[in-house]
Amino acid sequence: MKNVMYAAGILISGLCLSQETGFKVKASFFDGIVAVGYVDHGAFINFTGPNISFTHKGLKLIAGMLPSLRIKEDRSSGTKNSPVTPNLGAGLTAVYKKIALQIPVYYNTKTATENGTWKVGIGLGYSFR
Repeated sequence: MKNVMYAAGILISGLCLSQETGFKVKASFFDGIVAVGYVDHGAFINFTGPNISFTHKGLKLIAGMLPSLRIKEDRSSGTKNSPVTPNLGAGLTAVYKKIALQIPVYYNTKTATENGTWKVGIGLGYSFR
């Protein structure tokens, strides 16, 4: 997790310090991107939420919140949670033309059998803009 954050910081600072003029920074509430992917032995469907995006030529990098539906079967005995739950993640999204590659992180809360942990996933999506 720490290495991912360092790599993201280096990438973003490298883009911000670039000398070329075709670079734009923009804040947005929704970018029109839908992604599906895998995290923590389950799937997710998410949308880009509030974010900051960096655009350079045909590549757009987005760092922001990801309102999501997580799909994961509860394998505990006794009472069970719903297999589809709303969740809020954060992460990085790279968009080239209309294809989006996403690296989300989600927090799994502490339970009676597990400590709370951050889980990193990967997803592929489509940009409607």
